[in-house]
Amino acid sequence: MRAEASQLKIYDSLAGEKRNFTPLKEGFVGFYVCGPTVYSNVHLGNCRTFISFDMVYRYLIHLGYKVRYVRNITDVGHLVDDADQGEDKIAKKARLEQLEPMEIVQQYSLDFHHVMSQFNAIPPNIEPTATGHIIEQIQMIQAILDNGFAYESNGSVYFDVEKYNESHPYGELSGRKIEDLISNTRTLDGQEEKRAPLDFALWKNAAPEHIMKWPSPWGVGFPGWHLECSAMSTKYLGEEFDIHGGGMDLKFPHHECEIAQGTASNGKSPVKYWMHGNMLTLNGQKMSKSTGNSILPKELFTGDNKFMEKAFSPMVVRFFMMQAHYRSTLDFTSEALMAAEKGYDKLMEAVKTLQDLKVTNESSMDVPALIGQFYKAMNDDFNAPVLVAQLFEAVKFINGVRDGKQTISKDDLASLQTAMHDFVVEILGLENAEQGGEEKLAPVMDLVLDLRQQARANKDWDTSDKIRDGLAAAGITVKDSKEGSTWS
Repeated sequence: MRAEASQLKIYDSLAGEKRNFTPLKEGFVGFYVCGPTVYSNVHLGNCRTFISFDMVYRYLIHLGYKVRYVRNITDVGHLVDDADQGEDKIAKKARLEQLEPMEIVQQYSLDFHHVMSQFNAIPPNIEPTATGHIIEQIQMIQAILDNGFAYESNGSVYFDVEKYNESHPYGELSGRKIEDLISNTRTLDGQEEKRAPLDFALWKNAAPEHIMKWPSPWGVGFPGWHLECSAMSTKYLGEEFDIHGGGMDLKFPHHECEIAQGTASNGKSPVKYWMHGNMLTLNGQKMSKSTGNSILPKELFTGDNKFMEKAFSPMVVRFFMMQAHYRSTLDFTSEALMAAEKGYDKLMEAVKTLQDLKVTNESSMDVPALIGQFYKAMNDDFNAPVLVAQLFEAVKFINGVRDGKQTISKDDLASLQTAMHDFVVEILGLENAEQGGEEKLAPVMDLVLDLRQQARANKDWDTSDKIRDGLAAAGITVKDSKEGSTWS
């Protein structure tokens, strides 16, 4: 375990403050993140959440923890409008496209995994599905019933919020008071079987035409959306575990219900540290499919959209996301992404330059102190934007050494090479956007630069400039020096 592990602080949404991170079991971290509901292509807002927690996962591993990272796939039970009535999101999509629900699940699960791979996100250790854990969900419902915090009604089972609130504060995570919640709810059509409008479904009785349904002690039906995360996190991480992550939009009611279900079933609040990522906006407006103000990752990567001036690689987009704290909103604009692209190129070029620096007897910068700032940033609730700022202090120094304006010792060079690799590649998850491309391009570029050199020798400046400008338009920079021409 690295010494820096003892200095990590995490902002706990339940406590409303940063807390020193101490895992329940020394050296081990149980980590759960709410995954996608696979009824459509994964959107950028979801991607940001998963990329943020990928960074958290990477840093915990770097510190030396053995992490069990569980992220679910919701493939049943999530009803339209996050309600207890209406149609399942996946079943609705299947009906509209005249497909089996599991075809929809497969199609969009593959899309999700492909996009996350493009963003260089490490897959979780376990990726359970709701349909694969119906038995565990039924068992948890039975425990909640046995403990007196739920009731059966017409083949459905509902969580009794007011009964639970007599002994436990419902609303503590989102800061809501139950009196306000009760006064702001109203009885909806078809919900007469609930004792109170605030009660939420643990199991829903299925109508004959409902496609996705299973037998249970209460009749044929399907589980409530909130239940799956409680059942699966408990199965793989225990009744209490360290970190639960998700988007800010899940705080209420989803995560609030998870706390209630976990506490009602086994008497323990399930999570030690609650972490919530913030939302994305597009050109200053909330991303929304209904208003047309939304963009898919694929559209961003290909440039096939009406919002951006050009295409951006997944690595540039990932780097852009790291320039805002995971708890802050982040606005996607063409100008901001183009600035991020320049910064990304500069950072990756410096990492490459670092491999060929000349060493002297001593360094003109306190390299260990600089590396200490990298850890200080990440230990302050995974503060990626501050880390990026410190990395660019390193970039300035690296370029200064390259240009002969700064010096670095052999030991400091080795330390900085290791630290830059650890923080840029292993923790921020950035890699060369054209990884493997330079090697394939090298023989072609050798030929092109040779032809350009011949043109220069013949004083054919028009051809020389045309080659250079054409390469620049393709994103390839040519630098001329006394030793010859190089490209990047």
